[in-house]
Amino acid sequence: MAVAVSDFCRRAKAPAPAPEVREALALLAEADDFRVRALTDAEPEASPLGPFAVIDILSGTQAAVAAQRQACGFYEVARELAHVRDQKTPPPAPAPAEAPLTFAPPPPAPDAATGKKARAKEDLEATVKERIAPRKRAPAEDAVGSPADLAEEPAFSRRDLPRPRGRFTRVEAPRASFMELTRLSGKPTLEAALESADHRFALLRALSQRFNGARGELTLVDLENVLRDHALMDALVEKERRQVLDGYTTQRGASGRVGWALGLSPPELQRLVSVLSLTEEVEALRERFRREALATPHLTHRLDLLGREKYLADLGIQRKFADALRKELERLVGEALPDAEDLHGLADAVARRHGAPAELVFRAFERLGLAEGLRKQLLASSR
Repeated sequence: MAVAVSDFCRRAKAPAPAPEVREALALLAEADDFRVRALTDAEPEASPLGPFAVIDILSGTQAAVAAQRQACGFYEVARELAHVRDQKTPPPAPAPAEAPLTFAPPPPAPDAATGKKARAKEDLEATVKERIAPRKRAPAEDAVGSPADLAEEPAFSRRDLPRPRGRFTRVEAPRASFMELTRLSGKPTLEAALESADHRFALLRALSQRFNGARGELTLVDLENVLRDHALMDALVEKERRQVLDGYTTQRGASGRVGWALGLSPPELQRLVSVLSLTEEVEALRERFRREALATPHLTHRLDLLGREKYLADLGIQRKFADALRKELERLVGEALPDAEDLHGLADAVARRHGAPAELVFRAFERLGLAEGLRKQLLASSR
């Protein structure tokens, strides 16, 4: 049969070696031998036709189509792919050998102590599982209203909502017209705002967030005119005078601390004092506290004031106070200098004689520029 196929391929102008012929015939069964014989005994209908083309014709392919496939190398490619597939196919795994039957000895019966430990461990694991398991929450009926309640709520249309201006932008409430304050219905609003405001500047800040002015922003002049129209200006002035004088008395004449306590900037405080005609009274209070600071007899109080530089600068007596205290300390040091060995000992001696903290005395030496001169004097006296 192989000789007949080889001769047929030679006549079809596609001679093939014997291994290729045998490989092609291996694809057929023995029952197909008569069909191969019938094809090879006749003359080829087309050319070229190789062994695999013969098998293709026997499978039902036309001779002309098989010749075209032979000419373009189709059967060589198919043969190569078949070889690659055979190489990649792993060999069948051997059947597993039957394991010999073995009889394991029965496990020893656990004693009572081991059983208790096992049960305790199981209980502990169950407890841990319960603790870490997600909790099932029952639906809260109070938190979610009924469908009927939701249906009764008014639905706002899109045009009623404010226009978006950014993710974090706050949309301020629209401010009312200034004319609302000038009307009789605006007096209760002013009275309520006066109760919570200490002065006209605080009142202006509160009302400017709710009302516009006559020409844009609400100004202090607009506010004062409205207060006069409603006969509320006198009450505000009396309240402001009391607040300012109490502030200067409490803060011992320090304008900066008064402004901080009342929420006023320095220009606002000066304007308020001028408008209230309190310039002379405020200056009298400040002068009183200046004299008290300069004439304080107790050394501890004077040393404490030396550290309050901002307060002394506010009163305008910082240099004068420092010069007076320097002279006083020089006099006190002259009395205690023979008994001291160093600067700390000198500060302790002065502090013991006059009932003042030694640390404040030593700091006063440093701040007033006396430390270096005193060290030289102590060094000279020790020699």
